[in-house]
Amino acid sequence: MEEEILDLTGNETPKKLTMIERYGEDMTKGVYVTNPAIAREEEIKKMVLALLIPDKSAILVGKPGIGKTAIVEGLAYKIQNGDVPEALKEYKIIKINITALIGTTTEDGTEEMKLQSLVDELKTLDKTILFIDEIHNVIGTGAVNSSLDFANMLKSGLDRGSIKIIGATTTNEFNHYLVRDRAFLRRFEKIEVVEPTAETTVKIIIGSLPRIEKKTGVKFNYSPFVVEKIVTFLVNMTSEYKRMFETTSRYPDVSFVLISKAFSFAIFDNSSVVNFKHIWQAVSTCQSIYPDVLKKEKEAFKKEFVNYLLEENVRVND
Repeated sequence: MEEEILDLTGNETPKKLTMIERYGEDMTKGVYVTNPAIAREEEIKKMVLALLIPDKSAILVGKPGIGKTAIVEGLAYKIQNGDVPEALKEYKIIKINITALIGTTTEDGTEEMKLQSLVDELKTLDKTILFIDEIHNVIGTGAVNSSLDFANMLKSGLDRGSIKIIGATTTNEFNHYLVRDRAFLRRFEKIEVVEPTAETTVKIIIGSLPRIEKKTGVKFNYSPFVVEKIVTFLVNMTSEYKRMFETTSRYPDVSFVLISKAFSFAIFDNSSVVNFKHIWQAVSTCQSIYPDVLKKEKEAFKKEFVNYLLEENVRVND
């Protein structure tokens, strides 16, 4: 399905917008300051091997917040850099917004389902992989009855290998929704994504700091030794049994929230650098761990970084 667009003068141009252009994002054209999938080489390898099977696609399954989308970004990064098997070189990974595709569109007076138009378009494309986050939503999406949902629309293309998909979903949603449609599920290789260890999470966050600095324009301006100490503390204070109810994000996201909050406090202060005042503010307002744990972690932070807090005259008694 295509849509005419207008140039700045209001005149019609011959260029058309395809369904992919309207509702998709080309991840292989993204700007990656650093590798977005640090320490995820094994998962990327399994995903690539699944995509190389003629009639198979890949589905990433794991707990919330462990970096499933980052793994797909990691593959896009590798494609950009030519660091993939020859069979996948020049491929595009298109992240599609499924919820925006619910409903119909009208072309030349004819009403058509957006999802069906997308499927028809995908069958005509070469070297294209569709990334569907929360892929469990395709079960029943756009259905008038059970035989018309998006999953059923995709099955024939998946069988022929003309449509390649990377899906991502949580373990609970995989078990609750996707296992019901075994005909759809057998087109996929399941890839278990486990929560990284604390040590790996430290590496992921330190390696991602240049990306956060680039995005915010704020520097984390300490020596590598001090940065590692700070990040290690933040990771340890958000370990599994300290997290509130253990129902929200896991490593690395739960620790990324803290480091991101420190950057936010710096931006709020119109500061070009993150300092210990901002790190302390992030620590003291942490909402992902139990209140009694937070009280202990605040005291531990004061002891661990007492010299830096004194040097920068940071008030920590409020």
